[in-house]
Amino acid sequence: MWLMASVALLAGCNISIEQADNGSSSTTNVGGSAAASVADPNSFLFEDVDERTNPEKTPNPLMRAQVLLDRSGFSPGVIDGKEGQSFTLALRGFQIAHDLPDTGKPDQATIKALEKWPDMKATRLVRIPAGFAKGPFFPALPKDAAEQAKLPALGYRNLIEALAERFHTTPETLIALNGPKAQIGANQVIRVPNVPNIDPASLGEDVRGWNRTLETLAVAPDQPDVAKVVVDKSEGVLRAYDSDDKLVAQFPATMGSSHDPLPIGIWKIKGVSKNPEFHYNPKLFWDVSDNKEAQLLPPGPNGSVGVVWIDLSKPHYGIHGTPEPHTIGRAESHGCVRLTNWDAARLAQMVKPGIPAIFQN
Repeated sequence: MWLMASVALLAGCNISIEQADNGSSSTTNVGGSAAASVADPNSFLFEDVDERTNPEKTPNPLMRAQVLLDRSGFSPGVIDGKEGQSFTLALRGFQIAHDLPDTGKPDQATIKALEKWPDMKATRLVRIPAGFAKGPFFPALPKDAAEQAKLPALGYRNLIEALAERFHTTPETLIALNGPKAQIGANQVIRVPNVPNIDPASLGEDVRGWNRTLETLAVAPDQPDVAKVVVDKSEGVLRAYDSDDKLVAQFPATMGSSHDPLPIGIWKIKGVSKNPEFHYNPKLFWDVSDNKEAQLLPPGPNGSVGVVWIDLSKPHYGIHGTPEPHTIGRAESHGCVRLTNWDAARLAQMVKPGIPAIFQN
């Protein structure tokens, strides 16, 4: 059944945040002086800053491998520089796609095959653009669906949460890269995983603010066309194949639970909703009282289905994003297939109505 994810307040982030509407806030830079002005106050492009102002202290080969996998379409989930199941699965997917031994290890042959960007570092030192920093943000997102329905959008709570999704990571990783005393805001300089900007000129027709979503998540509109997707319950991944049956992308996924198991079978993709509203029906959830009223929830990355809903021929089931990317592969769902918002946005660019979605054990 459709997932209704509870929205929890961000906790444990000991970092100062300059909100965009607080023009009087005083902030200090991480490794450099802030620019006096920004040419385009609405820009979402993160300018690279001279590394000599704040060099990368300790190279992180695991984070670099995660970034390379992410850029290649074989998502490790959140980029955090740590080993784990999602990283191993991403390596295995990349190895299968490139006819390498299926080890799940960052061996020499795999790293060599990943080296499309041989001089790339694990992280970037960037200046936060004013357009990105101004939000809007929603610091007190309610848990109750009726209260959520009153909001104009279910956006990010604060700038650090937005930055974490932009660079495919977590607030905790940003704190680890910059230190707990770092302050963030417009024109400030911070270190982030090396996820590049997308070219604004590559964006096409804007539907429901989709271009801004792609910029916010650093997802290019140009993605490979796929002929089928396979959701593998045993490994917890979604794999995408082209018309030659070649694996071209793989994403870690959360799927089903004991109450709402993954519906095994061959389904069809009916359509893709970008920045969707969510029709919340309490009667579809075993853990929600039927006395609750149905609600139409506004779109946003912190909504129940994130930034994408890919509708399936199985009624009430879909593939979608999530407000909690760190839980992907580590939590249960109400039967649907959940991806990080950036991976769901990628997949939305790949699929078309009518292609099969195969759910298997």
